[in-house]
Amino acid sequence: QVQLAESGGELVQAGDSLTLSCAASGRHFSFYATGWFRQAPGKEREFVAAISYSGSNTFYADSVKGRFAISRDNAKNRVYLQMNSLKPEDTDVYYCAADYLGSSRLSEPQKYEYWGQGTQFTVSS
Repeated sequence: QVQLAESGGELVQAGDSLTLSCAASGRHFSFYATGWFRQAPGKEREFVAAISYSGSNTFYADSVKGRFAISRDNAKNRVYLQMNSLKPEDTDVYYCAADYLGSSRLSEPQKYEYWGQGTQFTVSS
């Protein structure tokens, strides 16, 4: 069992940077791949980025490639999403999710067993 809690959402300006954090509690978090997804009201959940459980592989949606970076610190049970050059269209509720021993198809939300409650941030133009 893994519990996830996102933090870091706030109001920022276009072009700013922001880091979201996903804190995990429970055993063996280092065995879980972690992904970030975002969702706007009335829309489907959209893949943003993911990192394999070993941390050796990262994956990004085309819309954020080159601007966002995902990383993990297994000693702290945390995964981070560093976001640069933010755009108004990045505004959403962001969720982190965990997939046991995940290493492939990490862009698919159905792969993940555990989800956080989400954190909202807004990018103003």
